[in-house]
Amino acid sequence: QVQLVESGGGLVQPGGSLRLSCAASGNIFSIDAVGWYRQAPGKQRELVAGITSGGITNYADSVKGRFTISRDNAKNTVYLQMNSLKPEDTAVYYCKLEELYYVLGSPIRNDYWGQGTQVTVSS
Repeated sequence: QVQLVESGGGLVQPGGSLRLSCAASGNIFSIDAVGWYRQAPGKQRELVAGITSGGITNYADSVKGRFTISRDNAKNTVYLQMNSLKPEDTAVYYCKLEELYYVLGSPIRNDYWGQGTQVTVSS
């Protein structure tokens, strides 16, 4: 079983910064990608940023230039550095790990989610 634990959320003023961490543990065969998602009250969960096993990153248009996703393979941890935070960034942030490996040539995909961490941007 794979466990993901997010941390680093909190209350911050507009223009401030936070760094979220997502630490993975357990029996992980092969990571295909890790993503940070967020869900605000009354809204659907949306992808904020992702990073593939090859290090390719992608970002939602709303956070480009402000957020940076990175990873530390030795620590099995993915980070989300969030700068210039805005009130509209307020949400619960979730980490998702996408596992992909092959058994007898057939792909096996598993998605694992963390419990989420609250980010509140308010003065």
